[in-house]
Amino acid sequence: MTTRRNFIKNTVLSSTALAVGSSVMGMPASSYRRIIGSNDRLNVAIAGLGRRLGAYYQPIARKKSNVNLMYLCDVMESQRLKAKENFSKLIDYTPKLENDIRKVIDDKKVDILVNATPDHWHTPGSILALKGDKHVYVEKPCSHNMNENEMLVAASKKFNKIVQMGNQQRSSGHTIDIINQIHNGVIGTPYKAVAFYSNGRGETPIQKKAPVPQGLDWELWQGPAVHREYTDNTWDYNWHWYGWNYGTAEAGNNATHELDVARWALQVGFPQHAEVEGNKRHFLDDGWEMYDTMLATFKFADNKIIQWDGKSRNGYQTYGGGRGTVIYGSEGSVYVDREKYILMDRSGKVVKEVNASSNEAGTALGGGGDMSTSHMVNFFETIRGKEKLNAPIDDASVSMAMVHYTNIAYRIKKGFKIDEKNGKMLDNDAMKLWGREYEKGWEPTL
Repeated sequence: MTTRRNFIKNTVLSSTALAVGSSVMGMPASSYRRIIGSNDRLNVAIAGLGRRLGAYYQPIARKKSNVNLMYLCDVMESQRLKAKENFSKLIDYTPKLENDIRKVIDDKKVDILVNATPDHWHTPGSILALKGDKHVYVEKPCSHNMNENEMLVAASKKFNKIVQMGNQQRSSGHTIDIINQIHNGVIGTPYKAVAFYSNGRGETPIQKKAPVPQGLDWELWQGPAVHREYTDNTWDYNWHWYGWNYGTAEAGNNATHELDVARWALQVGFPQHAEVEGNKRHFLDDGWEMYDTMLATFKFADNKIIQWDGKSRNGYQTYGGGRGTVIYGSEGSVYVDREKYILMDRSGKVVKEVNASSNEAGTALGGGGDMSTSHMVNFFETIRGKEKLNAPIDDASVSMAMVHYTNIAYRIKKGFKIDEKNGKMLDNDAMKLWGREYEKGWEPTL
């Protein structure tokens, strides 16, 4: 990438500068865009064009980002066509459409892979990209299991590439503000945080064998996961709830964000112990195969504690919002979500409230908003050496581990101790779920 940029800088820019008064000013906008700032331009490919696509319109289309969208990649033809149409309203050039993520990675001109594929593709696809000399912006959850969690961190270091997870609240101005205040003692010593999520998800169809939808490459969609016959309502979203082959349940889907804020506020690493109380409590005969109600508890050194109170199918807003984090300290408390924070003293009196007027999506399907834009711009500018990552993968992976501990404790129906130095679970049954089975020939390797 450096060689390419230096070549462009020393040749194209120097020669065209002489023509600013004549031919350059007469160029069409698309040609002019390719010249101005090209030494600093980043070539981007997006893999996975589903519900998170809306998060990428603004950071990629804004001129200051100075990026070139080279590929729109998805295994579903309709997704590719929709993404092309939507981006055509924002940019004055046409990205290439591609079905196979591997072909995108093989293109040496691509600098960045935005990995917004389903969970089971996050680490395998990201490692392929790192091996292909790309920086990676990977959506949450960055891994499907603890083994992948470690592999992704190791791959980032081995190939010396920047990896940022899509835990976008790390780039939220008002959240950064209040977390800094907490670290500076505004609520005394923080000792507990409750991360919460409440949503009124409805009934999920029972899986039935069905023809593969037109335009879908089902085998490639499955990729690293163990392959099986297609069942209806699977590929688009319900894979989240259809067992552990593809998804990571609601903990991986949403608890990722607030658990990360909780750990950030308390300044803790791996926990010493994890336990859960969780079950499926709604629509008992439907196709949902995991817990939909969960209380996970993590104990840390210095008597610190983090809990995740997750209610996927009960929309009662226990804490006054659909999602957020409450941090308790010896001298006060803080409520923070994607829109605001409220600082309270020890008696519960409101000391300060800041409304950020954020437009970041909350519990509704889809996503995007100013936090996502800031988070991706931070990623771009870190690659250029102008900023530092707000969510480097070696730190984000620790928050991700809490998601995996949640799911493992639920699956083995007991809590367990954890080595706080390396994150290993001190339980034989738990360690059996450290990794996963892959489709033969699809195993990720460094």
